[in-house]
Amino acid sequence: MSLPFLPFALPDVGEEEVDEVADTLRSGWLTTGPKVKRFEKAFGEFLGGGLECLAVNSATSGLHLALEALGIGSDHEVITSTLTFTASAEIARYLGADVRLVDIDPATLNLDIDQVRKKITKRTGAIIPVHYGGLACEMDDLLDLAQQNDIKVVEDAAHALPTTWRKCLVGTLDSDAAVFSFYANKSMTTGEGGMVVTRDPQVAQRIKVMRLHGIDVDAFDRFTSDKPSWYYEVVAPGFKYNMTDIAGAIGIQQLAKLPGFLERRRHLAARYMEGLRNLPLRLPADAPAGDTHAWHLFVVRLLDEAPTDRDQVIQHLSDCGIGTSVHYVPLHRQPYWRDSYELVPEMYPNADFAYQRMLTLPLYTRMTDQDQDRVINALHSVLG
Repeated sequence: MSLPFLPFALPDVGEEEVDEVADTLRSGWLTTGPKVKRFEKAFGEFLGGGLECLAVNSATSGLHLALEALGIGSDHEVITSTLTFTASAEIARYLGADVRLVDIDPATLNLDIDQVRKKITKRTGAIIPVHYGGLACEMDDLLDLAQQNDIKVVEDAAHALPTTWRKCLVGTLDSDAAVFSFYANKSMTTGEGGMVVTRDPQVAQRIKVMRLHGIDVDAFDRFTSDKPSWYYEVVAPGFKYNMTDIAGAIGIQQLAKLPGFLERRRHLAARYMEGLRNLPLRLPADAPAGDTHAWHLFVVRLLDEAPTDRDQVIQHLSDCGIGTSVHYVPLHRQPYWRDSYELVPEMYPNADFAYQRMLTLPLYTRMTDQDQDRVINALHSVLG
């Protein structure tokens, strides 16, 4: 009897989320309303102290809103990593800004600060560090570099909940904004959704207006007022980026489970580290001592002595009924970015070398130890 297919990722949703969503459906308020406000408040309390938390319908829209609120436009360039999903860069193009991609540190797979330094010009308006896989970037040097050059920093924290840097949660650092993702495969989910976090009240106010059509009054406040409050003003050409209460309801319960989710991910990451240590693989870097890796992704890279290549390993795991992925096809290899900026792989040797050897193994909280043993055993059978 063949074993069931083991997917690359599955959301971990229980009866608590079902009950919270059912309560929302019965309430008659489905779009942005009381559940989103509760979720924003709870998220701020989780991070702790002095933060504005603004729920949106995706991390992509959150990044777009953050750059727009910081004044990034066609006069600017935005620097980010080539080893990321296209959303990290495309949002700059929404605003007419140019993108400058940088290579990665081969140990951490995060952007290389020295490469960032070389790409800074008079047009550089923002840097978007991507906390790859759940491991924090070298934020001290990056923030110092940005401050010295009067450059904004918007953290792409899609992978980084709850990651820490110098024992501080990502989202609480001295960047201008951080943006989290609640997509279905993330460390917690709302199905689709994101959260922008900032300490700057002016940035927060601009995002509040722009996430819902540039209207100056919150729709929930207007529609629940006990006095006539029909009048509103459109003060900017905004977007439709608000989170629904259905998504917020899921987020409330997922956030409460996040500490337990982290412990499970850490347990699975440790088992992978032990089970794969004798194979010809480069295992992912862990967080520095005292800090937390969110373990959103577990990315391995084949060493030169491996008896086969990456694609054959992926095929073998597929034949064993195991799903995998690759994070990511670097942006310098994607037709739009390659052709728009005349990019070639030789410009990004570390990212390109890593890409040709990497694969991402299943790691999610519903995964059992027995499920993980299937992955480990399959890798031993093809690489051992």
